[in-house]
Amino acid sequence: MTLPLYYYILGTPLGVLGLVRWSFWLVRRVPAVLYRPIPDGRALPMTIVVPVYQEDPEILATAIESWLSNAVFEVVLVVDASDPVCRQVAARYPVTVIITDVPGKRDALRLGWRHAVTELVALVDSDTIWAPDVAFEVSKPFADPAIGGVGTRQSVYGSTGFLSRITDMFLDHRYFDENACQSYLGRAVSCLSGRTAVYRRQLLLDVEHDFMNETFWGIPSLSGDDKRLTTLILERGHLTYMQRSAEVWSTFPTTWKIFFKQRLRWARNTWRSDMRALGRRWVYRHPFLAFTMMDKAISSFTLLIGPAFLAYSIFVRNWVFVIVLVAWWQISRSAKLLPHLRRRPSSFFFVLGYVMVSWVMALIKLYALFTIRKQRWLTRQVAVENGEVVRTAQPAGPMAPDPIPLPAPGPFPGRTAAQVPVGAARW
Repeated sequence: MTLPLYYYILGTPLGVLGLVRWSFWLVRRVPAVLYRPIPDGRALPMTIVVPVYQEDPEILATAIESWLSNAVFEVVLVVDASDPVCRQVAARYPVTVIITDVPGKRDALRLGWRHAVTELVALVDSDTIWAPDVAFEVSKPFADPAIGGVGTRQSVYGSTGFLSRITDMFLDHRYFDENACQSYLGRAVSCLSGRTAVYRRQLLLDVEHDFMNETFWGIPSLSGDDKRLTTLILERGHLTYMQRSAEVWSTFPTTWKIFFKQRLRWARNTWRSDMRALGRRWVYRHPFLAFTMMDKAISSFTLLIGPAFLAYSIFVRNWVFVIVLVAWWQISRSAKLLPHLRRRPSSFFFVLGYVMVSWVMALIKLYALFTIRKQRWLTRQVAVENGEVVRTAQPAGPMAPDPIPLPAPGPFPGRTAAQVPVGAARW
């Protein structure tokens, strides 16, 4: 059967592109299938450091209890001065509280790891809830002295709406594909997510100056702390690993507005970090890491070719081509999401939604590239103005009136925290 000419005009370049993209995916997928968490090791003393900024009090309480159930050496909460509610929540538990009036997350992380005395320091977000064995599991890779940082597997906590389901699919794709293959081939994960990343404390002290004084094109960097720390560890010749047997849960945006802001911030951070890394020699000591960085950059552009063909086919009313495209996306993305679909088979009905959100994220990535110099947190009231990190809203201050006491949940009623103001004698 002879097909009309426009079938070949439309189908040939898209088919070639699909073949190339599938080949690149297979290069990642094969080592990802071979990945296994490190099975043996021993628990090491660990301090958890948590920057806290206007967190939901119930989420924070649940998270604190999960950290304490891991029998870590110490939990250190570095609480923003504008947040009396979270200070009151922390006071119900046996944790150390450091009050800071310095805006931004980076200085809070530095205060925490300076306070720590253990070999390992876990940098954790205030909405991240640990399984009972996380501290033990993330310690295992550190039996190899070359390992400088270890990440965990993350899942969505709490919500069940459309965005949460799609986010859960993206997370499983990340931890069963990208991070798994980077761990297997070279033990060089490109980003240990800040929701939970564990480092050797001495390495954090070694990279502290570069971490705190990062700039991009002359502008101080505000966000991207997790990507920056991971890169600094790799630059200095150490390795990073993802221990998928250590599982944590975090809250994620449930509204499109916050979703856009979060993804825009992440995209800008990724562009800045990867562009800088690909211009330096150290990254080519990890060839597979360099490959995945370049592949991710290219896919930001190629991903939008498919919907462009779809739009044109709808415009010319070529419904056969439209049906073929939609069916192909449903089948091909299901294959790529197979590890997630095994866990949540009902996500099969969200696959096309996942595809469309992927297109939205590609547009966000391109916008992020063209606005790469902007340094705003977007979901926090801090920004870089005139070369300095400043608040975009005034804090209530450490002497703000206390809120109505919350009920004391969990197994630690009546125990209070040690409160350490910044600049106290203990420093």
